[in-house]
Amino acid sequence: MLPATRVDQAVGMSLVVFSLLLFTYYSVWVIVLPFVESDHVLHIYFLPREYSVILPGIAAVILLLCIGAFTAVIMWKHRKPKKVD
Repeated sequence: MLPATRVDQAVGMSLVVFSLLLFTYYSVWVIVLPFVESDHVLHIYFLPREYSVILPGIAAVILLLCIGAFTAVIMWKHRKPKKVD
């Protein structure tokens, strides 16, 4: 097994940092923001609350479609031809 190159490590670290930023942003948006007054300056950095449900739902549908398409492609590539007697 080959060790990870510097590029692989950089890509992996950037994915981790992106995920942490996204998790922090979403957590503040969903958990903290409802308790902050609506005229506070913090509200300009976030989308309306309706999107906190819509966007993860759309992301989940896209993820499930990608997983289904990947599974279908793998099954189609590895199918065995039927034997004709």
